[in-house]
Amino acid sequence: MTHTPLDPSLAASLTSIEAHFAARRSVRRFTSAPVPRALIEQLVSLAITAPSASNKQPWRFIVVRDPTVIRAMASAVRSEIEHILGHMDPLGVEAFRSYGEYFTRFEHAPCVIAPAYRATPILSQLVLPSLAADSRARIERMEHQSAQVSTALALENLLLAAPSLGLGASALTGPLVAANALAARLELPASWELLALVAVGYPDEEPKKTERKAATHVLRWIGGDQES
Repeated sequence: MTHTPLDPSLAASLTSIEAHFAARRSVRRFTSAPVPRALIEQLVSLAITAPSASNKQPWRFIVVRDPTVIRAMASAVRSEIEHILGHMDPLGVEAFRSYGEYFTRFEHAPCVIAPAYRATPILSQLVLPSLAADSRARIERMEHQSAQVSTALALENLLLAAPSLGLGASALTGPLVAANALAARLELPASWELLALVAVGYPDEEPKKTERKAATHVLRWIGGDQES
């Protein structure tokens, strides 16, 4: 099979993109310097260039810069961790307590962004009651996942864009053990769900590169020539 050579300008652009992707790091230590509102707005503007299912753009980004609120959010997560520990096999308590410390790593960030999403029921509103319950449940799950995945794509954009703006960021899903308490603290309407918390600020560390599985380890091929 003959392949058309890649245009040199596109090849250079691809090399730049690959380098940018490879350089991304999860930053968890920040300086105390506040992040300007305009910079956060620019960051979110880049995030929401992401594609979304049916272009519904089912996302919202709650930005918290009040240290008192951030500490209260961390406290809510710690309370839930203690609650979970009270119902855990003693053999796992110390391991989870250590692991759970990561859930509040956002506490000292000058800014926390909370991406939220809301499912858009379209197909589920169009089908008749005669549709089997399991089929309806799959449709509703698809609608939920469409919003969730769409917002995750925007989150990835945010994480990739942050270094270009001189910022560090890390996404945390551990705090979602206290999702209800966090949603209440953020005054999130009941129809919206938190995707994660993102700690954002000016980096006060240079994290080392972490090991990644090779593409060959995570690929599974179905059909086609395995050698080309």
